[in-house]
Parts: sequence; structure tokens; C-alpha cells
Amino acid sequence: MKYKMQDKQNQLIERISDQHLVVGVDIAQQFHVARAVNYRGIVIGDPLTFENDEIGFARLQEWMNELKDSKGHSTEIVGMEPTGHYWLNLSEWLYNQNIDVVTVNPHLVKKNKENRDNTQSKSDKKDALVIADMVKNGYYSFVRPTTEAFEKLRVLMSNRDVIVKRSVSAANQINRWVDVVFPEFKQVFKDVKGKGALTTLRLFPTPKELRSMEVQDIVKGWKTMMKRQPGIKKAQALIQLAKHSVGNNKAHDAYKLHLTQLLEEFNLAATQLEIVEKEVAEVLESISFADKLIGIKGLPQITLGGILGETGDLSNFAHGNSLLRHAGLNLAEASSGKWKGQIVISKRGRSRLRRYLFLATMSLVANNPEFKELHAHNVKVKKMKKMKSIMKLIGKFARLLVGIARSNEPYCPEKVQPLAA
Repeated sequence: MKYKMQDKQNQLIERISDQHLVVGVDIAQQFHVARAVNYRGIVIGDPLTFENDEIGFARLQEWMNELKDSKGHSTEIVGMEPTGHYWLNLSEWLYNQNIDVVTVNPHLVKKNKENRDNTQSKSDKKDALVIADMVKNGYYSFVRPTTEAFEKLRVLMSNRDVIVKRSVSAANQINRWVDVVFPEFKQVFKDVKGKGALTTLRLFPTPKELRSMEVQDIVKGWKTMMKRQPGIKKAQALIQLAKHSVGNNKAHDAYKLHLTQLLEEFNLAATQLEIVEKEVAEVLESISFADKLIGIKGLPQITLGGILGETGDLSNFAHGNSLLRHAGLNLAEASSGKWKGQIVISKRGRSRLRRYLFLATMSLVANNPEFKELHAHNVKVKKMKKMKSIMKLIGKFARLLVGIARSNEPYCPEKVQPLAA
């Protein structure tokens, strides 16, 4: 099936009829501003400023009903920018009132703000009118309502990103602490995040403590916290290195307190990460087609959770190309006359979804026989650069995801094989 974006754009424009009251809402933290136009772009009524609560939302609905009655419209469509998280409550409330809710790209709002008055001025009332014009012209996307499972995945994976950042930050600070206080430590433990290294840092982190200790004391300390210990040789090496350490030997108590707190932060992040990933696995079990996707060899479960958290139900996508556009992985070209510009990805979409699709494809190229063969074919036979091959395979992976979700059939390796030369 050939998928053309122009067909979708035409459908979006045709959807706006002469019976529509087109409303644009400029979103803010406390007060929103609404403007209305008809399908030709003629302004209807006065602007409305309403509160970000149920009373304000009811005022918006009453305002729209009055405009519909006065102008003879039978239905409405409300467009808004997905500004931070402030738009979520309003869109959910309108959706529950059976009102069509759409979003517009904030970048396009900025691009279109001079269409009416040919000035670079900006205000809430003007932005609301620009949004209404964009909806009237078909530059919008429908808000996809998600079920409980997909909403859980979105929240869990967003939470996981925060935890991972904290974990990485704590690990980096622990490395810095070691470099300042006991730089020779890494000669014994190459990875400071390893179990042996972390246990040693908890029990006797500074050279000052190690200098006065015996090998048996160190081994005995390890045995209290680990089933498998690093060994006598490493204990001897630690003591010898501590005796000749060039690390900072001042503010001993302050450095120890700092390290204790860093280790607590790192352990807390590790525990929270384990809980979140367990929850993600449980949610995936409740999604009908998730087991078919997990059956793709080389696709990490947690990465799949990230993809589904960003996309919602994949079976709602008409084609893999619409998923790529949702992620901002569709191609953009700048050409004029004889001049041919470089073709790049647009990046006008969900950045987190782009990241998960890229990570999933890299994992497939490394671990999935079919994708590995496709990548080798692209590089060796078609003479593609490696990154271009990866981007091409992301497109294939997107089509594979949507195809499996829509058909609810298991992964078939034979359909992914490259064509014979």
C-alpha cells in the first residue's frame, strides 16, 4: 500500500465543513484564551478568557454554544497547542463532552503568526486566532485518547527517564569523588558502579582508613555484604595503593558524608528503576498485541514499553509512515530549481519516540538475524553509509510495528528478509 501524506492532508481540510465553529485556544497555566472563526476564516464573536478549572471549562462550552446558535453552526472543533502539561485537563474535559479536540504544532503557530496582520506582534488573543486559522486550513492532529494501559506506560516510562538521569548523575559524582579522594581505587575496581566497588566504598572508602587495616579485616567486611568476594589479592592491592595515594586527605569526615549520601542516592535510584521496570512488564502483559512484538528477537521489553507509551495503540496508525511522522522521522527536503538541498529528517514530532525507535533498531541490528542481514546488505551491496542504513531500517521497523499491531499476527522472519539479487 502506497501511503501519501497529501491524502491525509486533504482529508483534514475536507473534514472542516460550513457547519463547523472552529475554535482556537491559547493555553496558559491559569487562564486560557479562546477565539472562534468559521470554515472560511471569518472571525466570529469576541475573545473569551476563561479559568483553568471546571467552571472555566463550562464557560467555554456555553460561549461556543451561543456562537453556534447565533451563526447557525451545528458542531464545533477545538484546537490548541500542546503546551507543557497545561492542555491535558482541558482536552480531556472537552473529549468527555463529545467535542472534537485537535492539537497544532507550536512551531507552526510561530510560523503563521504574521498571516493576518503582517506583523511580528504576539499576544494570547492573537495566538488563539492563529491556532483557529491553522485548524481551519487543516494543519492539525487529532488527540488520540489512550486506554488505561497505554497511559500507565507513558507515565511509567517518563518516570523511568527521570530516575535514569538521577542514577547517571549520582554515578558521575561517585566517580568524581573517587578521582579526588582515592584515584588509585580504579586500579583495583575498573567499574566504580560494580558490586565489589560499591561495597568497598561503603565499608572503607578513604585511603586513611585502609592504611591502618589488615587484609583479613577487608575480606571479613566484604563477607558481611557479598556472597562472592573480590579476593585477598585485591584486598592487598587496596592497602598498598592506599599507603601511597595522592588523593586529598583533608576534610575526611565531610568527604565521607558526601559519599554516603551519593551512595544512598544511587541505591535509591537502582531500587526505583527495578520497581518501574517490573510495572512496565506487567502492563505490557495486558496489551493484546504486545506479546507478538516481544516475540521479535532483539527487541528489548523496556524499549517496547517506551514506544507504546509514546504512541498509544499502534493499531490506530494507518501506516508505518504515519508513525514515523508522529516521531518526526519523516524526510524534509530543501530544493529550488537546479539546486538540490540535503534531505534530512524533520524532527517535528516526539523526541522521546525518536530515541526509542532508534535504540530499538540498533538493538535489532545487533541481535536480530534478519535486521542484521538487511543492514549488511545495505552497507555492502547497496553501498549505503551505516547511519543511512540505520535510518532506513527504522522505517522498516515502524511499518513492522504497525503491521503486527493491526493484524495481531506474530512476527514472521521470512517477510523481513532482503530481496534476492
